[in-house]
This record gives sequence, C-alpha cells and structure tokens, in this order.
Amino acid sequence: MNGAEYIAKILKEEGVSWLSCFPSNPMIEALAKEGIRPIAFRHERGAVMAADGYARVSDRKNIGVVGMQSQAGAENSMGGLAQANADNVPILVLPGGNPLNMLFVRPNFSAVNSWATVSRSAEFITSPDQTGNVMRRAFHRLKSSAPGPVVVELPPEVVGLDVPDAGQNYQSPREVIGVPSAGDLADAAKTLVDAKDAMIWAGGGVMSADATEELRELAELLEVPVYTSLPGKSAIDERHPLAIGSGGLTTTGPARKWLQESDCMLAVGTSLTTTPYGQRFPQEKFLIHAVNDVNEMNKDTICDIGLVGHAKYTLQLLIDQVKGLIGEGGRETGAKDRIKAEKDAWWESWMPYLTNDSKPISPYRVIWELNQNLDKENSIVTHDAGAPRDQMAPFYTATTPHSYVGWGKTTHLGASIPLMIGAKKAMPERMCVAFMGDAAFGMSGLDIETSVRAELPITVVLLNNGIMATYPGGTPTAREQFGVTHMTGDYAQIAMGMGAEGIRVSDAAELPGAIQEAAKLNKEGKSVMLDVKTRNEDSRAPARFVEENTVN
Repeated sequence: MNGAEYIAKILKEEGVSWLSCFPSNPMIEALAKEGIRPIAFRHERGAVMAADGYARVSDRKNIGVVGMQSQAGAENSMGGLAQANADNVPILVLPGGNPLNMLFVRPNFSAVNSWATVSRSAEFITSPDQTGNVMRRAFHRLKSSAPGPVVVELPPEVVGLDVPDAGQNYQSPREVIGVPSAGDLADAAKTLVDAKDAMIWAGGGVMSADATEELRELAELLEVPVYTSLPGKSAIDERHPLAIGSGGLTTTGPARKWLQESDCMLAVGTSLTTTPYGQRFPQEKFLIHAVNDVNEMNKDTICDIGLVGHAKYTLQLLIDQVKGLIGEGGRETGAKDRIKAEKDAWWESWMPYLTNDSKPISPYRVIWELNQNLDKENSIVTHDAGAPRDQMAPFYTATTPHSYVGWGKTTHLGASIPLMIGAKKAMPERMCVAFMGDAAFGMSGLDIETSVRAELPITVVLLNNGIMATYPGGTPTAREQFGVTHMTGDYAQIAMGMGAEGIRVSDAAELPGAIQEAAKLNKEGKSVMLDVKTRNEDSRAPARFVEENTVN
C-alpha cells in the first residue's frame, strides 16, 4: 500500500471517523476508501475550526483531523491553527506538501516552517519507510504531551509511493500520565487550608482531563469559590453556590471581587497566559499552579507552588491531602453566603439590561431569552469574537460540561459557525448554537450551507445591528464620513438561499417563540438562522445604561 493508504489505516485504527477538509488533499480519497467520511468546508480556516470544535468537546477521546492542499490551502489555514494552538486544542493537521526537491525553493510555502508558532509540533514525512514513525510521534503528542495542533506535512511523491513492509511499523501509543510529587501536593494542600480567603481558577484542561467532578469535590471540601476562564466555562455548573462565574475581557462582579481580593489561588488546567481577552489578578497573590506543561508556569505569573501533571489525578491526590488535614466532611468558611450576596447584588444591577424591552432589541435581552428558553443540559452554546463574546460570557449560565464552548486568546471573527458544526459532529444529540454579530457572519456565513449539506444542523443567533459594535467610538471620522464600520444584510434570506431556515426577529416578545422554533427545526434536521434586529449596545456597565442607542 502507498503512504496515503497506510496513513488512512492508521487513522481508522485510532478511531478517526471523519475528516474536515477543503480539497484537494491526498488523504481525502484514501480515507473515503476506509469508510471515513470527508466533509468539505467553504474555506480552509473553517475546516480547521470545525476540527477544533470537534476536539474541544471530545476531551481527547476523539481527535479532530483536518486536511487541505499545499500552498494556498495551507496559507489559508493559519488563523484556524492559531486559535487551536492558543487554546491548547489537540488536532491533527495534514496539509499537502511540496515535492521534496521544491521544499526550500522560494516562494513555495512550507507548512512545517511557517506553522512553527501556531502548532505544538510540525514535521513532514521524508520517505515512505518513515510513515509509521512520523504518525506514532504525532499520536503520542496528541494523546500525552501538552495539547495543541500537531502537523504532518505530506509530500506528494512520498505518500504516493508504496510503504515497504518494514516501514509498516505503526503501533498506537498509550497515553502517558504524570502526577506531581507528594511533597508539592502536601505543601499545596496545607496552603489552601491555611489561607484566609482562597479561590480556584479552573481552565479548559479540567474538562479535557475529565476532572469536573474532582473540581467540584475539592471546592466543596474547602468551601472556596470557583472561577473559570473562558475556555474553562462549564467546568463547573454555574448554578452551584460556589461558582462565581466566568470571564474573558468581561466577567461577573463576584469573579472580579475574588480575583482581586483573595489571598491564595489554585489555578488548575489553565495556562494563565496574559491576554487582552482574559482576567488578571495581583501578582502578590499566593499562586498554586496545576497544569500538565511545566513551560506554562512562571510565564506570565509568579508560581509559588507548581503541580505538574494530569488535572484529574492531581485533583484526586490533592483531595486526599486536604481530607487528611480537615477530615472527610470538609469545612464551612461562610463563602457560600458571601457569594450569594455578591451574586444577588450583581444580577440585580444588570436586570434592566437583561430584561429591557427596547426596539431595536438589546443584545442582553437576547442572552436573557437564550438562558430562559434553551434546554441548557442538552445544548452547546458558543460566542463569536468581539461584542458577542464580551456580552455573553458573564451572563449565559453554563451547566453541564461543554454546555458552553468558550474560546479567545486569539479571536477570529466567524469561528462560532464551524466550531458548532464540529461540536455537532461530536455530540449530535445536542442543540448547537452560535451567537454572533453581523461582521462575523461575513467571515464564515457560507458554512451554514456546509451544516445543511453535511446534515449537521446548527442554530445561528445573529445580532443584526448594522455596525461593528466592538468599535463604536474608535473611528468617529471614518465612521461618520465614510461609514467604515457599517454593514447591512438580510441574513435570514441568505441562510434560506443555502438551504437553512431563516427566522427574523424584530421585537423582544418574539424571542422565546423563535428560540423554541429553532430547537424544533434542529431536531428535524434543519439548520436555522435567527436574524435578530438589535441595537448597537456600546455600554458595558449598568451605571451607564441608556435607553436609546448612542452611536447609531
């Protein structure tokens, strides 16, 4: 068999069931012959993002795989890789490659060289007899090392040649798991117990390690609040009395209070990377950093105790240490009462935004109605970049793991649609909802047709406000004289032209029925666009709440 055929058999052995792609790529036909379904997206970046969405909600049990052609296809894919890399999402990327004699000839694009900053590892197969070795290294990294995109570039004459029998040596690598030292665990437990006002920061690594129950148990044992990063949103049920919310650029009032005032933090399953789209905390706070990659420690924060290891087993061992100090029944710190008081006050201050009846509709009212009308335990919701992310993250209530998919150390407009197509492929029983603005639609809207064609129905809730809401006051001359941030469209009509259902909403009272109708249509196998006429909400604080749109 040739190299492409051998790789296809390896992927089938590893449980790969589909390939996200944009033709042409040598793996498309080889995988199809193995019964592995290729799904073509409308752009390579979207194909990468769909593999990302699939991997995010699969928790390393299933790997997202994406293929594209060499040169232009690989060039178009950079944004998708950057996003998966920034959020530590393990995907296997199989770009077509240049012929070996053209690898270093300008201006040929080399994925291995050019993608070094947006992948965990990248190599090309140099000869047919190395195919098994390269693929073994790739799957070892996907299963056991710090997660992120793993690239295997496919030179055409290499994957087109037969693999000698001696080269057919692939053996599926077992997951390798590490845990922190007993001494570091003991020190961390004692510090958490002795702290006056400790808290936990949970990242996406908690879910990918299947450690959400351990997170809850440790929080209840210590009775300390739990904050989640944007990728970690839904690692704890946000209705839990110890949950203080999630955040990116924006967050909840209770979260901001504990991030600022707590004296000790256990950060687990998170890189704590400093980003404009994440929260920060004072450097003098005592930090226990539990993460599976030692290189994430002492990067942007000062690590007082480092716990390098798998999040699930780290938390289990930490729970045992804490029980040894305070007993099996845990303790009472009064944190639940303090959190409730802070939550109640914060929600009360925002209710005028969330229940506002203005016309055009407030985007916060849209979020409120999604909260009230979605079956959250059986849904997956994501934001898009910009204002939808900043508005959604603090207010949408995540319940079960992956009921919300947060993302955003690098913030690519339009990611929400392909992310939800990938998530739907992983969890077909769930309703998958993309919450986006009209500017984001221009980046990926045609992949609504992909969801229709692939029979992976999703719902898009589009805030149709006619302007880029994230930048309302930054370019006043360009906006007023040249309309630089203005854009219009009948997005329901566009969606219908691609085979989806389009529902227009212009009054807040119509939202509950529209959301429920979308859920019904999704169950019938139909993708839906909710085109919601909203106002441009240029305020982010209730003290500055205004009835009329101050920009348009």
